[in-house]
Amino acid sequence: MEDIAMEVILMQDVKALGKKGDKVKVSEGYARNFLLPKKLGVEANAKNLNDLKLTKAHEAKLAKEELDAAIALKEVIESKKIVLSIKGGKDGRTFGSVSGKEIAEAAKEQAGLELDKKKIKIDEPIRMAGTFHLPVKLHKEVVAELTVEVEQK
Repeated sequence: MEDIAMEVILMQDVKALGKKGDKVKVSEGYARNFLLPKKLGVEANAKNLNDLKLTKAHEAKLAKEELDAAIALKEVIESKKIVLSIKGGKDGRTFGSVSGKEIAEAAKEQAGLELDKKKIKIDEPIRMAGTFHLPVKLHKEVVAELTVEVEQK
């Protein structure tokens, strides 16, 4: 018996078949008995294809807006300087180290910047007074450089 192929638009990622939004050809039985009842896909008719096109256009617009916002935030971050005061010894070394959380809090207080502490990349612990340039990941394509000046109390 020959099984008739059917085009389906995936509504979620389906292992070994495709990603959300892909248009795939599957057997009619697989579509009717598995994909459609479990809401993993919809039939690829004119209305659903048009909806998919509109959804993709909307997602592209949102992604562009996110990228533009990240670029604007990068310019703001790179124009600011955050100053932190830390207790330290005689040789310029601090007691403890500066964390991403402290930097994020100082950025919010001093410059009004809402930064996620996890996005601030500190390669080695900051244990000395001085000026540090730390990368802040704002978007998969945008990394800003935050200037942090650590001074001793």
